[in-house]
Amino acid sequence: MAIAPPFRSTSETSSGSANPAPTTLILAVTGASGSIFAIEMLRALEADDRIGRVHLVVSPSALRVFAEEAIVAGRNLLVEKLLGKASQKIVLLAHEDIGAPIASGSYPVDAMVVLPCSMGTLAGIAHGLAGNLIERAADVCLKERRPLLLCVRETPFNKIHLRNMQLAADAGATIFPVIPVFYNRPVDTLEMARQFVCRVLAHIGLPQDSAYQWTGKSK
Repeated sequence: MAIAPPFRSTSETSSGSANPAPTTLILAVTGASGSIFAIEMLRALEADDRIGRVHLVVSPSALRVFAEEAIVAGRNLLVEKLLGKASQKIVLLAHEDIGAPIASGSYPVDAMVVLPCSMGTLAGIAHGLAGNLIERAADVCLKERRPLLLCVRETPFNKIHLRNMQLAADAGATIFPVIPVFYNRPVDTLEMARQFVCRVLAHIGLPQDSAYQWTGKSK
């Protein structure tokens, strides 16, 4: 079985025309294990021509996870380190910058994804703390009724985690746990991460050509 191919944008591979209004997204990365998912999400967003701007916010704890899991250290040139090249569409914002554009509801954003989402970040969002840019941007998405996906990463869940997930869901967020699928028979963790990212993007209206689709037939 071949490894999943690199991400390609739908506008590059389909006969339809590209979306005339490029999508603006927020990707937040927090201090939970699973940096491979965040990296694959960045690669997918970079490759998709339908996306015009990605506001990337990385928490201090996420930087530590990147250093431990991806051997990528420091905030300087972080996007270039993760992608292996510079990006014209991905903008890194400071975690402490609550005056950034995405902290205001007047700034147009199509969706926000927190991947992975730590239990601490979940708690801050669920209780409307808005103490940093990730929490504030998520709060803006909730009040403006914009899609907010929280890809929670923890096990097992205690009652506090479960209550916070319910609070966030009641406020309008989608709880999208980092649970890879296996019916596509992935050969490694990279393929699992890619297919999970495809599921997330499809949920916000950005289906990927490299996504596996179940047909009910074995390979």
